[in-house]
Amino acid sequence: MNLGRYFEDFDIGAVYEHSPGRTLTQADNIWFSLLTMNQHPLHCDEEYGKQSEFGRCIVSSPFTLAVLVGMSVRDVSQRAIANLGWRDIRMTAPVFPGDTLRSKTEVLQKRDSKSRPQAGIVTVRTSGYNQDGTLVCVFERSMLIPKRGVDG
Repeated sequence: MNLGRYFEDFDIGAVYEHSPGRTLTQADNIWFSLLTMNQHPLHCDEEYGKQSEFGRCIVSSPFTLAVLVGMSVRDVSQRAIANLGWRDIRMTAPVFPGDTLRSKTEVLQKRDSKSRPQAGIVTVRTSGYNQDGTLVCVFERSMLIPKRGVDG
């Protein structure tokens, strides 16, 4: 069973392609919007969506981000002690119900933790693409990752 990478297993410049992909449905989109109290009609009202510049409903941006983070967990943060932050989140193209997302993550940097000698900090950039290969979202995140032999 793969329980993820230790700090030592990350190499700067390494790229992990995540699978499987995930097709987002309108039901997923509405449920996520309801769970997060996002009441924007562009996510749940087809008639409103038809009148928008997109001509239909779009997927809630936080849902897109959440799916892309989730896709990366097995390869990047399965062993993480904590997520330390996300930055430079960019939604570069709309995501529509029915789109299938794929993603990949590049290791940007790593360093020993100053406060926790048994762990290190790994920073990555995850890029998400739709079925046509269009970049729809890109973001960076940093995680506290245990060093080998010290996480129980």
